[in-house]
Amino acid sequence: MLALLKPTLEAQFHWTDQQFAHLGFVFQMTAAGALLFIGWFVDRVGVRVALGLGVVVWSLAGMAHAFASTVQQFVVARAALAAAESVGTPAAVKSAAVYLPLKERSFALGLGNTAPNIGAILTPLLIPPLALAFGWRAAFVVTGALGLVWVVAWVLGTRGLVPVERAGHAAVVAAPRVPWGVLLRDRRTWAIIGAKLLSDQAWFFLLFWIPDFFHRVFGMAQADLGGPVALIYTLAALGALSSGLLFPRLVARGWTVNAARKTSMLFYATVILIMPLALMAGSPWIAALVIGIALFAHQGFSTNIFGLTADIVPTARVGTVIAAGAVGGNISGALMIEFAGWSMGHGHGYWPMFVICGSGYLLATLWVHVLLPVVRLAED
Repeated sequence: MLALLKPTLEAQFHWTDQQFAHLGFVFQMTAAGALLFIGWFVDRVGVRVALGLGVVVWSLAGMAHAFASTVQQFVVARAALAAAESVGTPAAVKSAAVYLPLKERSFALGLGNTAPNIGAILTPLLIPPLALAFGWRAAFVVTGALGLVWVVAWVLGTRGLVPVERAGHAAVVAAPRVPWGVLLRDRRTWAIIGAKLLSDQAWFFLLFWIPDFFHRVFGMAQADLGGPVALIYTLAALGALSSGLLFPRLVARGWTVNAARKTSMLFYATVILIMPLALMAGSPWIAALVIGIALFAHQGFSTNIFGLTADIVPTARVGTVIAAGAVGGNISGALMIEFAGWSMGHGHGYWPMFVICGSGYLLATLWVHVLLPVVRLAED
């Protein structure tokens, strides 16, 4: 939403490209810092409490943007939003590890991973008209308030959750803190951290800069962005679902978990190599199609990393490990957003970011294979 409203907010607050990048940098780095604590928090108190509390704070922080009158106040609101939003990924992966058997985890994570894309599809279709009719502040108030409605449904709808049995023992919902020394000596932890660091930069960069890309390259106005951006995130949503279906299908055909995971990752890592071709597109719709295919691959790859974490990491530390991975992803995303602001300001355009992002997934796949030559389930 911030990216879509960039022209309006730039006109009001007189931001430069570099200042706009600073907002994204603050968001990603705050999320990275919060995740150092959030992963343990999710493991300690469980998904139900952690996610409910996180969305309450997230909703209030989103609404607080409407009351910002300076860049500094916007930064504070973004930081609070980032800290609360960091609960989402550890809680999602933890929920799959605790409450679902192996054969259902990948599909559930794929289904859940479509949610950001659905939001990104609806946002360009709904937010510009809302902002034009009632002002940009109303857009932040309305979307923030929707989170509070979700919290009520969450509290009422999760009262009957029962952990699934793993290796003959009930999964642990709340667990004592695992020392960081233990986690950092585990190759599985570093496999997840490296994979997230090398791949998440593309998602955060595109989420933050896509509207500006179409405005800068194709001269599209804020009100005209809805169609191309919706196409991009529709394809991204399909990518998350495809990954949720591909892995269990391969396992059902007799593939080992090791072969199924790594083949899926390699497939998506190869597809995203087309990303720089968007810069040579002759129309915004062709560019949107190419970027959409790239995000299709990103979401497929990302869902595989979530599933891999739920499979190989002991249940008691899943939240902490995926949070550690998300720290790496947020740091690389922050650096890429900041680098984009520098690149725009110095006349280099989008080429450097598109090339770096497109190649990161093959490196991430290689990283996982080197650290985990054979993927084994945690209960094995």
